[in-house]
Amino acid sequence: MSRRSLVLHLALLAAGVAAPFLFPAHAVQFAVFWIFVLFALTWDTMGGQMGYNSLGNILFFGLGMYICAVTQIGLVYDVAEYTASNGAIKIDFTDPQYFAGLALGVALAALIPVVVAAVLSWVLFGLRGPYFAIGTLGVAIAAAELTNAWNYVGGGAGIAMPVFPGGPGMRERFFYACCMAAAVACYLFLRWLYGTRFKLAINAIRDDEDKAEALGLHTGRYKMVAWSVSAFFLGIAGALFGNMTGFIEPLETAYPTLTFGIFMVAMTLLGGKGTLWGPVIGATLFYTLREVTWTYLLGWQYVALGLLIIVNVVYFQQGILGWLRQRAPRWFEAERETAGSPGPGAGA
Repeated sequence: MSRRSLVLHLALLAAGVAAPFLFPAHAVQFAVFWIFVLFALTWDTMGGQMGYNSLGNILFFGLGMYICAVTQIGLVYDVAEYTASNGAIKIDFTDPQYFAGLALGVALAALIPVVVAAVLSWVLFGLRGPYFAIGTLGVAIAAAELTNAWNYVGGGAGIAMPVFPGGPGMRERFFYACCMAAAVACYLFLRWLYGTRFKLAINAIRDDEDKAEALGLHTGRYKMVAWSVSAFFLGIAGALFGNMTGFIEPLETAYPTLTFGIFMVAMTLLGGKGTLWGPVIGATLFYTLREVTWTYLLGWQYVALGLLIIVNVVYFQQGILGWLRQRAPRWFEAERETAGSPGPGAGA
């Protein structure tokens, strides 16, 4: 890592740490921003680096949310009885019970989606192109509808999450720190992963999968690992987001295919897919525009975001980072030399 890159990383980290203290009233909004960064990074692993455009990654986000909720409640009380009462039963969680349940819930929310991704990969990775995208979308929609009809987890009535035991302001800062840590961990892990032969392998799948298989590359194994990595971090994001909102239900909170599911793709395309910094830049700009439109264009916010996506897809298909690489390639020479990657997204 070059000195300029190190200074940039440290400056961004310092800004992230200081944000909830400088703007305490907006800690939750900043926490959601980090969730968006994680969304974009994980989607790019599939859609950008490997060329498999998944429209169903929100599946793992919802799974993580419900797995964590059931774990937290189940350690203290009967889940079926709790959900049957629609949260009317008041359960007082002690501090150890709450944080132990949360820790175990987040761990299971990370691991179980990995298993689900590995199982689904045997079926869905037999599809390519738009068929794969539609297949993943179908799985996410099916999961939402099944959860909506499953009374054990509250069905359409949802689940009221355990109340955070801290004092005023502590809950917001706690989950902000957790969301930021998850996004930073995802970024650092992918930065390391893309510096190995794994990136070359999934880029080969993106460029010509048949030729990669003919040369002896185990494409199925690499595709399964790439999707499992996304599932791992999305499960954690779902667990944290569910606790932060305090109430979860299947269609709008856990599996919001038409909002968060589309935002993942839009943010990555906006910043520049197939790079590491592109999704981060895209998430930052997209989230900023989303907050501005929700504030000043309420009722027209989705029209504005839709127009943004159209302009991006029609006129800036390479994304912001790709556009900058064409206009000012000298800015990225040091990063490419440091990363030692032959691809245009190296070190970004």
